[in-house]
Amino acid sequence: MRNLDEMTITQAVLAKNSGIGDARLCEIMTSLVQNLHAFAREIKLTETEWQRGIDFLAQAGAANTADRQQFALISHVLGLSTLVLAQNDRKPVGCTETAAFHVAPEQTPVLLEAGADFGADPNTAKGYLHGAVLDVQGHAIPHAVLEVHRACTHDNGAIDRALLPVDEGGRYHLCTALPDNQHIPHDGPAGQLLAALNRPHWRPAHFKFTVGATGYQRLTTHVFREGDPYLDADPLFGVRSSLITEWQWHSGGMTPAGTVSNDPFYTLAFDFVLAKE
Repeated sequence: MRNLDEMTITQAVLAKNSGIGDARLCEIMTSLVQNLHAFAREIKLTETEWQRGIDFLAQAGAANTADRQQFALISHVLGLSTLVLAQNDRKPVGCTETAAFHVAPEQTPVLLEAGADFGADPNTAKGYLHGAVLDVQGHAIPHAVLEVHRACTHDNGAIDRALLPVDEGGRYHLCTALPDNQHIPHDGPAGQLLAALNRPHWRPAHFKFTVGATGYQRLTTHVFREGDPYLDADPLFGVRSSLITEWQWHSGGMTPAGTVSNDPFYTLAFDFVLAKE
């Protein structure tokens, strides 16, 4: 094919791709080419802007590491991740909403005992979190696999992970420092993009949970803390109203762990409702 111009290039590319043997890949690439070319035409993309885009992707590739997933962050920042989750999150009414992609941890999570003190912080009030893993009918799912990721504000972006025991009644409980808001890695291309868009790089306070059980869809979600200033400005678009929770403040006294505390503490009850596979 020769002498292609702005009016004929799209069909030429589609014709070249028509021999794809994989029907789904053919569908994806056809739509991608059509929409990408339409985008360039609509905004009259210049060569300089096109080159800047290529340079940005090259920088993202160079900065991408196992614990700094730049392309994933860019997908989140652009709302694409939330779109993909939303259109694939088909569950019965009453199920806990999905709010994050499941990513297998690089290190084996620490296995805690029931009620263990997870992520203790002497500068933060203690919180007692408890609840159950249930099906849509409200029946307990015994011995489900419940993993908690505690987001931290460390400069290295570390996240503490632990497996929580779930008993035969589907119940779990633990003691933990209250979640705090955290910044996403912002010293790379994804952070540069947020800065260019004049958007914050701080996420609202939350815990991330992954819940699994035989015969049920795996759930990966967040549990957010009411009152956080970034609830309506989450750079990753992960907040759902059903996942915003209010920790109850106690001036002291008997804790859910059966101990007496002279210091204030917080409590939160939250149940996870799973959908059948």
